[in-house]
Amino acid sequence: MSAANFFSLEQKQKIKFEITQAERNTSGEIRVHVENRCNGDALEETKMLFSKLGMHNTAQRNGVLFFIAVKDKKFAVWSDEDINSKVPADFWDLIKNKMEEDFAKGNFTDGLILAIISAGVQLKKYFPLQENDENELSNEISF
Repeated sequence: MSAANFFSLEQKQKIKFEITQAERNTSGEIRVHVENRCNGDALEETKMLFSKLGMHNTAQRNGVLFFIAVKDKKFAVWSDEDINSKVPADFWDLIKNKMEEDFAKGNFTDGLILAIISAGVQLKKYFPLQENDENELSNEISF
């Protein structure tokens, strides 16, 4: 299975829908990126992708990236500096641990969606939707 077909079309649409729903209540930006391989540490790869995808260019520095390397069975979550300065210190670890539980059971779509919803709740709390808010980053899964 390759990154591009790891999720079915229906699952991709469901993930995009949940990203859109989460972002309706916040100025925060959520993205999902899926690759085949991750050479090295998943968190370091996610940090690099965060920059490569231009996620550090959001007006409020409030982007979140979920990264999955399907063939290497690795994943990570990275968020921009303004989010990290506001959410509880263990917040991303709790999300990652829950994702790990779901992924171990083969519940990749549901595990990812629950993580997106959890991130959206925190983003809403610290970065509420602004009157003039615009979607700064694509809600499509990138590969």
